[in-house]
Amino acid sequence: MRKKIRQVFIAGLAATIPIGLSLYVLFFLIALMDNLLGVIPNRFHPDTLLQFHIPGLGVIFVILLIFVAGLMMKSYIGNRIVNYGEAIFHKIPVIRSIYDGAKQVVDRMFVNKSRSFKKVVLVEFPRPGAYTVGFVTGPAHDRIWRQVGSPCTNVFVPTTPNPTSGYLLVIPERDLIELNMTVEEALTYVISCGIVQPQVLKI
Repeated sequence: MRKKIRQVFIAGLAATIPIGLSLYVLFFLIALMDNLLGVIPNRFHPDTLLQFHIPGLGVIFVILLIFVAGLMMKSYIGNRIVNYGEAIFHKIPVIRSIYDGAKQVVDRMFVNKSRSFKKVVLVEFPRPGAYTVGFVTGPAHDRIWRQVGSPCTNVFVPTTPNPTSGYLLVIPERDLIELNMTVEEALTYVISCGIVQPQVLKI
């Protein structure tokens, strides 16, 4: 009886944890966007006008804000305003670095429509003899690999189980072991802490 109860409990965990985590992230994002409504003056705030709160209005507000920003970028005046704002950001040391980095990433992902991760590789990290999964993001700058003495590659090594953080490694190309694995399969492998293995690893 105890074994059956344990099996039923584990089956329940397996069914509810993925759903619970997904709902938690969804509600967190909705709440985060709802907080952006705080920039609206109180007299024009939807909660004041309607006399009650509607969850999810922040999502509509963010979508409209992005759409309006896109329209502005397509116009001459809006483009001049954005350029003026960029000029101000470039005069602030710390903000300049953050803005330039974020802009380059966004431009590469959405404007140039190029994949952020080129391919999946194995790299020795964090010590010789230990390997981890990494994602090639592109070739290293010439000034970097000239110091090393051979062509190098930029590799992003994600943390587990949160792949949004990680380490940027500059590694000689000869030290990379390319894997026959898609980026999606590798991300699943990392997020699951190696529990969910791609078919190419199932030998």
